[in-house]
Amino acid sequence: MFQGVVKRLCFSPNSAVSLLCARHCCRKTHKKLRISEAFSSQLGANVTVQGWVRSARAQKVNVFLHVNDGSSLQSLQVVAGAELNDPLLTFGSAVEVSGILQESPHEKQPLELQADSIRVIGECDPVDFPFKVKKRHGLEYIRQFPHLRCRTNAFSSLLRIRSEATSAIHSYFKDNGFVQIHTPIITSNDCEGAGELFQVEPAGADEHFFSVPAFLTVSGQLHLEATAGAFSKVYTFGPTFRAENSQSRRHLAEFYMVEAEISFTQSMEDLTKVMEDMFRSATEHVLARCVEDVDLFHRHVTPGHRVFLSFVLLSSLRITYTEAVDILTRSSEQFAFPSDWGCDLKTEHEKYLVKHCGNVPVFVTDYPYDLKPFYARDNQDGPRHTAAAVDLLVPGVGELCGGSLREERLSVLRARLEQLGLEDAYSWYLDLRRFGSAPHGGFGLGFERYLQCLLGVDNIKDVIPFPRFSRSCLL
Repeated sequence: MFQGVVKRLCFSPNSAVSLLCARHCCRKTHKKLRISEAFSSQLGANVTVQGWVRSARAQKVNVFLHVNDGSSLQSLQVVAGAELNDPLLTFGSAVEVSGILQESPHEKQPLELQADSIRVIGECDPVDFPFKVKKRHGLEYIRQFPHLRCRTNAFSSLLRIRSEATSAIHSYFKDNGFVQIHTPIITSNDCEGAGELFQVEPAGADEHFFSVPAFLTVSGQLHLEATAGAFSKVYTFGPTFRAENSQSRRHLAEFYMVEAEISFTQSMEDLTKVMEDMFRSATEHVLARCVEDVDLFHRHVTPGHRVFLSFVLLSSLRITYTEAVDILTRSSEQFAFPSDWGCDLKTEHEKYLVKHCGNVPVFVTDYPYDLKPFYARDNQDGPRHTAAAVDLLVPGVGELCGGSLREERLSVLRARLEQLGLEDAYSWYLDLRRFGSAPHGGFGLGFERYLQCLLGVDNIKDVIPFPRFSRSCLL
């Protein structure tokens, strides 16, 4: 009965309810969109966008804005009548704009937003703001403002690329049957054996919080090996820490590592195949999904690097450490560090080897046994004693990945730990070999170094949102 009454009222041409219904139907409704979504929307759509003003220009009749919300490199042009002008509409201010999408008369932009309302949400003083409109700031300059540099085109592109690369790496592992493991940030292990550790203790504590000294992790590998005793393919992707007293272009105190372990393998080729496939898969994904952002770097930040990168994706080479040393000793290059057999390869050696091999990725295998950590598998060869270890060297960066087959033989591993005086500290690690051990191997990839290789960026501090390094200021 009541439904019938309401129906009659709504459709009665002279009723007050009918007039209210008509007004409601005629009222403009604006769909809230991201800038990237607006570019693929239909002309004539009523939309609302929110973002930051990248440029503002007032004329006698119209006001022109470019608004960006970080969803794409391209900004949306907003055209408004002079009555909507506001002295607070300045470069850097946060705004909400509603209006109708219409075709733009300019060839470089497919559409524009004809505004019927503009609201300034957050003011920005363009005089004090360290970035200036229509000025191209270099990476070194914007590095001074880590809390603001995401407002620049270059760094916002970098962060979108970084996000897409993260997604691509996760997708590669998921598609290939790997299980993601969250390894601990706080640990008692020094996986790399370098002693460059950040110790973790409560402020003002007189004794250890844990039963043993605790540190920020330098690698998730050992914990990943523990889970590799139950899963044949595992990986982790997270922050790692090194207390290196360095401010160089290559070093960070906090950075991200991609690490993987594969069980039931005694083949170095199994490891190098995963390294190479993951590198190519992630790179092809980013190049396909971040066309404009990558192009910005390859045109304006590192000109010519796209051609360089195309060679990197074509093929790779494999040489042994002994062959690498032979190449270095026959070279006429004057190196700062020795390159004799038994010496660790330095960055200058790595870059020379890549250049010598035609600027393609180079896998260097079978390093001297004494150069590698206790977990690297002993090749038990001679007269030059080597370990089943491998590094992937790439153009412009040097070492990108490092890995090895792991020593699965209990007697050999125990002897090595006894020699190093570590048997008690790693008794749990020996348990992994005592109970159902399987031959396995793994590797780690420095994520920031990968981004350097992808984009051609020279300084590692320019590919991470908030760089941490020796004597740097922390936000």
